Amino acid sequence: MSKSDEKSAKPAENRQPLVFVVDDEPMLLELAAIILEPQGYVLKTFRDPAAAVEAFTKSSPRPDVVITDYAMHSMNGMQLVEKIHRLEPRQKILLVSGTVGEEIFGTSPAKPDMFLAKPYQAHQLTEAVKALIDRK
Repeated sequence: MSKSDEKSAKPAENRQPLVFVVDDEPMLLELAAIILEPQGYVLKTFRDPAAAVEAFTKSSPRPDVVITDYAMHSMNGMQLVEKIHRLEPRQKILLVSGTVGEEIFGTSPAKPDMFLAKPYQAHQLTEAVKALIDRK
């Protein structure tokens, strides 16, 4: 494994894990911050999926996890998953939704690594993020 592979495989030991959260509802972005920041995660939140893709493109290091809602106005979560996976095929992504279930990505070539139905409890979000970061 090359050094660059090691960096993308797990968060560097000397930094807190970086999580991008994409949702067009400001209250849900705030909720994610309230849940995850006390657990030691650094969050960057985005109301606009296109802005999240642009930030992802420029991000170095890449986020350890991207959390995205499914139902957003300008781009849905599966479109976001597809765009991010084109840039970084191994990017870990958690799709959350209160409007669709896991069947939404059943036949899609680009799939999130995990799905979480809304409403979720705080511990479900933290466990999902931790599980994704711990995956090699």
